Parts: sequence; C-alpha cells; structure tokens
Amino acid sequence: MSTTTARVIATDAALELLQTLRQQHGALMFFQSGGCCDGSSPMCYARDEFQVGDADVYLGDLDGVPFYIGAEQFEYWKHTQLIIDVVHGNGGMFSLENGSGKRFLTRSRLFSDDEYAQLPGK
Repeated sequence: MSTTTARVIATDAALELLQTLRQQHGALMFFQSGGCCDGSSPMCYARDEFQVGDADVYLGDLDGVPFYIGAEQFEYWKHTQLIIDVVHGNGGMFSLENGSGKRFLTRSRLFSDDEYAQLPGK
C-alpha cells in the first residue's frame, strides 16, 4: 500500500498558532502569497474573508484549514513540499497573526522522484 506525500504540512508551532487563531476568528484558510505587499508569505484569513479564484490550486489541509496557492506560484513550486512554520516577527499586514509577535513562514523541500511520481495533479 503506497501513501502519497502531502504537498503542504505544518510544524507543531504553526499548528499551535493556527489553534489560537481559530479560537479567536473561527474557521480559517491559507493562501500562499506570490509577492506584492507581503512578499511570498503564507497568508492566514478567516475562511469567509478571502475569495479563492478558479485558477487557484488547493494543496491540502493543515489541521482542517484548507491551503491554496495561485496557479503561477504552483507551477514554480510544484516539485516541492511546502512546510508552514512560525518565526518571531511581524506577520503579513493582512494575515490574522499580524500583531501577535509571530508570523507564518513557508519553508520547502524538493520531493524525491518517487514522491513526485505519486502526486495527483502534477
């Protein structure tokens, strides 16, 4: 039985911050920013405050929180697993962790050839 490696995962610190934000704001979602105002940050929003577009790609859930990325960004990062982490600092001005003294950060690693071959929607 083979298992597919997740396209997006989170560290314990990120899951802990997600739980805090969920208690404050209710249902959440992520969108991997492709630049502009907040650089390439994973942005956390209240689920009903961000409209996902037809070209956006669903990567998976982080403890029940859906994670999306724009199609252009997905093409750039499709060979990598995104690892959502937390570091000290100010979050993106539109992301819910802003003002908490912590911010989400995207780390990544390349999929092995075997992992990549098993991914749906390559």
